[in-house]
Amino acid sequence: MVDLSIILAGFGDVFTPINMLFVVFGVVLGQFVGAVPGIGPVMAMAIAIPFTFGLDPLPAIAFLVGVNKGGLVGGAVPAILMNTPGTPDAAATALDGYPLAQQGKPLKATKMALFSSITGDTFSDIVLITVSAPLAILALKMGPVEIVALMVFAFSIISGLMGESLIKGVIAAGLGLMFSFVGTDPEHFSPRLIFGFWDLFDGLALPSVAIGMLAISEILRRMSDGYGRAGQGILTPDSGNPDDRRVTWAEYWSCRYTLLRGATIGTILGALPGIGSTAAAFMSYAMAKASSKDPDSFGKGNIQGIAATESANSAVVGANLIPLLTLGIPGSVTAALIISAFMIHGMQPGPLLFQTQGRLVYGLFGAMIMANFVNLWVGQAGLRLWVKVVSAPEAVIFSSALLLCFVGVSMATNGLFGITVMLIFAVIGLLMHSFGYSMVIFIIAFFLGPQFEKSLSQATALLNGNLLNIYTSPVAMALLILSVVSLYWFVSKRTNTVADTTNLGVPDGETLDQKR
Repeated sequence: MVDLSIILAGFGDVFTPINMLFVVFGVVLGQFVGAVPGIGPVMAMAIAIPFTFGLDPLPAIAFLVGVNKGGLVGGAVPAILMNTPGTPDAAATALDGYPLAQQGKPLKATKMALFSSITGDTFSDIVLITVSAPLAILALKMGPVEIVALMVFAFSIISGLMGESLIKGVIAAGLGLMFSFVGTDPEHFSPRLIFGFWDLFDGLALPSVAIGMLAISEILRRMSDGYGRAGQGILTPDSGNPDDRRVTWAEYWSCRYTLLRGATIGTILGALPGIGSTAAAFMSYAMAKASSKDPDSFGKGNIQGIAATESANSAVVGANLIPLLTLGIPGSVTAALIISAFMIHGMQPGPLLFQTQGRLVYGLFGAMIMANFVNLWVGQAGLRLWVKVVSAPEAVIFSSALLLCFVGVSMATNGLFGITVMLIFAVIGLLMHSFGYSMVIFIIAFFLGPQFEKSLSQATALLNGNLLNIYTSPVAMALLILSVVSLYWFVSKRTNTVADTTNLGVPDGETLDQKR
């Protein structure tokens, strides 16, 4: 267990001026990019990682977490005011947020989204702080054989839950692993897959791959759709009667069961690799509607719908760090980006982190709690500013983002070669998106590749070169069986879905919704 003095010292580190400044800066930036449709916290985190090189680990990682938290709050603003979600998970918020704004209550809708988001986020942070250390102790008892089996299980879950098909998910994971093998063989320290480019001797730079696939490819895709002005048709927060510009305590308290259910769903799904905040938001919305005494009011401006979605999607943020900090496995692309920040600062996330960097871990926990209060303050103070943000021309937003991408990668890598790698992976990202392959699976597999290879090499040695001897580890066998069962379940589920669609007479290439 971590010593109490280390825990207190870690929480105390948050209150240094530099750490507080970067928490506030991260939340403000997150809300800003979240309010801009098409940007979002993932792209902002990918761009920001190179600029954290010169910082100490705590302010750097706390800044990125602040961007993630603020982005989920900011994403609800355009969803409510203009029915255009700033982030994918805010699409569920628009179902009731936009109708409520059309009734002349945009401030009530945005404030309910803010309060619900803070509630869910704080709930998941408390769960993270409570369970992460005991889980880390349990994870320390796992050897290389169990770690390999655990990663195989994680890959099977992620491949099945993300993307259009299981086959495409497996292919995306395989591509991510293949690119992670570029560089030096960790066992024999010999170069491989470098094709004469000695700049690749240390492998593909994380910032180049992440920014290329997550930021540049998305910017190019949005630009190809044509420029526009995001702010057309905005419902201004000054509309409506004075009584409709606030959320009363009675209204908030009436949503307590919905908030608790949403926070619980978001925390559970966030702790599982590959599900994400969008699924949590829609699942929470569906359960809130099913349990409501007036389900017909959902979709017409019911604040219970806003409470359900925002509490669930924000609860995923803290829960995503549970597998990251305890097992070293990212459950989402944002967690994978945070892993890259840890690695940039010379640390490997996993159970040993609590022993070697316990003060930093609890400093991060303190920064997450602080970010929730900052989110509440900035969200209330900056609402009118974010309305101006969503009105900005896309040409200005995307050109500025492109400039930051090039500058950031140039700083983080060896100059022009790093930029070239970034552009190559931007093209790969565009192609993967066009053909329905998940970039999230690719990125997670790319980040996990080196650890997977290292553990596989160690496991092979422990099993005397014969992986069939894995039966000597009951835990590893159980995880592999779960992997096979989960893959079978995903395949059968998709097969049944296709069969149901065929029985309804939906022609090839036409969706079920179009048929209806």
